Amino acid sequence: MIVVLVVASGGSWETEALRVLGESSSAVVLKRCVDLPDLLASAASGQAQVAVLDAATTGLDAGAVEHLRRHGVHPVAVAGADDLDGARVGLRRVGVHDVVDEAALDTLPDAVSAVVARAETLGDARAHPLPPPPEQPPDGQPPDGPRGRVIAVWGPTGAPGRSLVASALAAELARRRRPTVLVDADPYGGSLGQMLGITDEVSGLLAAARWVVSGQLEERFASVQRALGPCLTVITGLPRPERWSEVRPGSVEEVLDLARRQGDVVVDTGFSLEEDPAHDLGGRPTRNHLTLSALAASDEVVVVGGADPVGLSRLARSLVDLREVAPVVPLHVVVNRMRPSLGWSERDIAAMLTGFVRSDTVHFLPDDRVGVDRALVAGRTLLEGGESALTRAVGGLAEIWAPTLRQRTAGRARRR
Repeated sequence: MIVVLVVASGGSWETEALRVLGESSSAVVLKRCVDLPDLLASAASGQAQVAVLDAATTGLDAGAVEHLRRHGVHPVAVAGADDLDGARVGLRRVGVHDVVDEAALDTLPDAVSAVVARAETLGDARAHPLPPPPEQPPDGQPPDGPRGRVIAVWGPTGAPGRSLVASALAAELARRRRPTVLVDADPYGGSLGQMLGITDEVSGLLAAARWVVSGQLEERFASVQRALGPCLTVITGLPRPERWSEVRPGSVEEVLDLARRQGDVVVDTGFSLEEDPAHDLGGRPTRNHLTLSALAASDEVVVVGGADPVGLSRLARSLVDLREVAPVVPLHVVVNRMRPSLGWSERDIAAMLTGFVRSDTVHFLPDDRVGVDRALVAGRTLLEGGESALTRAVGGLAEIWAPTLRQRTAGRARRR
């Protein structure tokens, strides 16, 4: 299967190209890139083999084409019929030799296959979809043992921002050079793939569950991940909520156990902690077993709640319920979308939450609707949108697991 990146730069041919490639049995679209920088960053992740791009892509030059080829990605351009010959000449100058007529997009899969076949003949095609993990793990930990912690991100109903916090935390840990795996284990439908601009047709979680059944997950584990950078990979979730039953009991635990050998693991979970009574009678697994399994396998839990009255009420009650499911796991409470218009201080909220159940830390994330919307529309993480009060607050949360040099130095000074 040939993995393809697409950047259309607003071209009218994009919809048809995605349809044609989607119906092809030889290719799969990994991501729709918004512009050339996004394409170059995605190519550097080491997963794709072909980039289908608009002949008029802004910034396309010999340096960009060389960047693609250096990472094993071979360009195929799409040009309009009115200037096809001129486009061919210009593209050949920057190193793009495969051009498809916009009016003949049905030939696009053949062009994609041909460029890969030619590259394999020349001996420069990519052999693996993901780069191998680093030989030496960080912090001097042994390569054959668990090297990271499993951090489950959970929260009550009402969309308090679990997925956003999970993706932002994973991106921040990766920015600090910690190998991180972001896992979407929400049984009510995965959202991380869409949030991060991953248009993969195959769910990473469902693929992993199938490899668990066949006993091949360990050797196939790299194939269920999608890299977003040198230190961050993603296992996408359920494409439709009703497919939760395809993830058999024990699959989530095995996925997390393998993922933690690569580094830290951040798991986005569902909201419900209810158990179906049929489970006690030996019936089929329950829908919420994905969430319950992730919590049971986690080393620490980040509990996300809203800062408004309804969100705080749900958060307080859910902390009591969570303690019944995970009585000894350290809890880190995150109050999301904190804003001055609510009329109470962080100290007031922290005191209220302490009255329900003890947590190890309480963090507050400011409301930044503009920054969040910008990241969602672009299909990127919050960090890629630039520094803001929200990203700094997420950085403060990440200090728990990946303290900066300044904090480590301060800690040593206090011990002395």
